[in-house]
Amino acid sequence: MSGVPARAVEDESDIAGRVVDLVTRLAGASAQAEVTVTRSESALTRFANSAIHQNVASSSVDVRLRVHLAGRTASGSGNTVTADGLRTLVERVLTAARFIAPDPAWPGLAPPASVSPSPGWDPATAHAEPAERAALVRAFVDAAGGLETAGYCRTGHRVAAFANSAGHYTRGQAADAAMDGIARAGGADSTARQHVDRLADLDGAALGSRAAAKARAAARPVELPPGRYPVVLEPAAVADLLENLAWYGFNGRRYADRQSFAAPGVAQFDRAVTLVDDPLAASGLAFDLEGTPRRALTLVDAGTTSAVTHDRRTAAELDAASTGHAWAGSATIGPIPRNLRLRSAGLAAEVTAPTGGPGSDGAIGDPDTAALVSRMERGLLVSDLWYTRVLDPLSLVVTGLTRNGLWLVEDGQVTRAVRDLRFTESYPRALAPGAVLEVGRHAVRLPDRADGGWWEAPSLRLASWNFTGGASG
Repeated sequence: MSGVPARAVEDESDIAGRVVDLVTRLAGASAQAEVTVTRSESALTRFANSAIHQNVASSSVDVRLRVHLAGRTASGSGNTVTADGLRTLVERVLTAARFIAPDPAWPGLAPPASVSPSPGWDPATAHAEPAERAALVRAFVDAAGGLETAGYCRTGHRVAAFANSAGHYTRGQAADAAMDGIARAGGADSTARQHVDRLADLDGAALGSRAAAKARAAARPVELPPGRYPVVLEPAAVADLLENLAWYGFNGRRYADRQSFAAPGVAQFDRAVTLVDDPLAASGLAFDLEGTPRRALTLVDAGTTSAVTHDRRTAAELDAASTGHAWAGSATIGPIPRNLRLRSAGLAAEVTAPTGGPGSDGAIGDPDTAALVSRMERGLLVSDLWYTRVLDPLSLVVTGLTRNGLWLVEDGQVTRAVRDLRFTESYPRALAPGAVLEVGRHAVRLPDRADGGWWEAPSLRLASWNFTGGASG
């Protein structure tokens, strides 16, 4: 716990305990209550037109209370931690609990349990100064060599405490940093991004250089007809697969409602695919919103679906155990894995042979991707996917666009840039048995939009991907 003022940590725990005690005093010993108090600090440095245009920081506290009283469950949240503010929150939630419909599926409170200490976190990241983020932005801009750039560098820190009326108390803290930047050359652009536990591990120059090289290589693209093409997906594109698999496939609510493709015990994916949700692989909280300890959970083991994620409610419905995936949106969206890793398989050998034709220098961002490209006879190198929308949740058919660089590969070499294409593809089908030709040896951790979320992915070489038309079609 070093690096955070002792009083700050005590305050979150004190607040949580006081709220539970207040529920008991106002509603009696029969009331069941759980509360999570989270104090968050975040700072963001944005840049556009190759210059910083915004530096913002925020500090907030969030008190989330759930009460089960006389067979009814109600919840609420607030950000006023004075005695009056906490009492108002408790009274409001208790009033709602008296009028809301009965909740026969109430799963009960998490019992007292041992929670591992939060993974090591970096105080320098938690309390980073604007000048430190600005230095990374400067390095990114300088490395782009005069190209127009834009993006952000952010740092964040959370301290959380949990308490319930079953006698379970725990607390933890987490810090992280991320950078995401774009470089533009004429009408072509590309990005580079990274998520880390320590701000010192962000390399603004390397990210800026990579984004600029790929943007220059994406100039003068040609048109290609729609159709099925073999592809190499770079980590940023693979991250979109992981995000949609997490939200729509391994989501315990969707699984309980028979709206998920997931079938535990069935070999739904290629043997090269192993997916692990690993919240403690990086600096993160070691417990979820219900106080359940978090741990690594293998969702796909060598191609065979082995689990979905649960909070206490979906676990009770299916006679299972919570996997520690309750979060602020799990009551409506469902419990989802938000720290999903596609394990590197070590299948891709290094390559030193030329991997590009004239004008293609910079299209390939790393040796791992180069190895996969070198063994593709004819296909497409895809940097990124965006504007993805699910057409059929059950089969997870997704439509979207390529962006930030698309290139034609012929005889193991990148030969020319290609205009962005629209695709319509079932993500599970794209990763089905026999469809994954190679998995890169080195994974990249990329930031997610959600607080504390990230995706870790290597490059992938897939047998085919269904492109349905031009980006404007």
